[in-house]
Amino acid sequence: MKLEGLKVLDLSMFLPGPLLTQMLGDHGADVIKLEPLGEGEPNRVIGAARDGVTVFFANTHRGKRSLTLNLKTAEGHAAFLKLVAEMDVMIEAFRPGVAKRLGIDYDSVKAVNPAIVYASISAFGQTGPYVDRPAHDAATEAYAGILSVNLGQDDKPWLPAIANADMLSSMITLSGVMMALYRRQQTGEGDFVDVAMMDSVLACMPNNLGPPMAEKRQPIAKDERSWGGNAMYRIYETADGEWIVLGGAEIKFATNVLTKLGRPDLIDLCKLPPGPGQYPVRDFFIETFKTKTQAEWIDWFDGMDACFAPVQTLRQGLDDPQTRAREMVLEDDRGWEHVGIPIKFTNEPGKVVFDLPEHGQHTREILEGLGYDAGEIARMKQAGVF
Repeated sequence: MKLEGLKVLDLSMFLPGPLLTQMLGDHGADVIKLEPLGEGEPNRVIGAARDGVTVFFANTHRGKRSLTLNLKTAEGHAAFLKLVAEMDVMIEAFRPGVAKRLGIDYDSVKAVNPAIVYASISAFGQTGPYVDRPAHDAATEAYAGILSVNLGQDDKPWLPAIANADMLSSMITLSGVMMALYRRQQTGEGDFVDVAMMDSVLACMPNNLGPPMAEKRQPIAKDERSWGGNAMYRIYETADGEWIVLGGAEIKFATNVLTKLGRPDLIDLCKLPPGPGQYPVRDFFIETFKTKTQAEWIDWFDGMDACFAPVQTLRQGLDDPQTRAREMVLEDDRGWEHVGIPIKFTNEPGKVVFDLPEHGQHTREILEGLGYDAGEIARMKQAGVF
């Protein structure tokens, strides 16, 4: 596999870091998850579970090895430095300043391993006036202005269905780590990757920043192209209370749909900018799509050259034939479903290892690999190091 032989140490928790390192593991990396003592990784207990194992944990920690160390003890810190000296990549997501207090910051790690790629994911990054503020996904999206245009049917801000800041920072950090590893091949030197969740969501809004950047104003969300201002790029209710989406605003699609609906006179309005000029088309669609059920509209659009889709439930999405054909839902021997691998390689494709580590399961194994003998390991356990 592409990353076979790569050694990764993951100190992060919740979503961004663990998902990133699972993707590395799916493509061959040896991922060691360093969990805190006590309950360990929080997503072990967040959400629905199967036989005591949460779906959240199963979809972020497969194939990893779990190590517990009390980094506040001298022996725990010494073991950490021995371990990190052998790593290629380290991921952490502490609030800025915590890693330095623990003596595991980039400078401390670089001193024992100059070639390491050390990535830090945080809400606001390592610089700026918000460095010390606690925040998860929603707060960073709020500061960035994302929630101000993420409006519900009542035109009021609400939480997105996807943890955008978590997910985007995870993927941007993955990209940064790969860039740093590529550069290391030429220089032999590692690097520090500083990714902020707030930075990440702003960087992923280039198509929606026209009004605030060009006109210095807040967009009227319902009139913007991506948020319902285009009649051909909008969600509509059907007769049975279900929903469909038109997801392509190209004029050829508008021509096909409106011609079949007997309203070619509305085609030219679809050439206007998103917003009030397209309201007559929008209003026509609102009334028209309420005349048939979702299933009837699926049949009506079948074979038409138009971007149309039914709004499915998550369960329907998991069962969708496209999802299954792409192996994005996999089942293990127990019948548990898991999210598949989204990056498809022709050569050396990734491989899912369904094994999930118990909290601290591999601590002895990893310490032995670092050269600790049975007596030293027993004394460390007695002293509360793990």
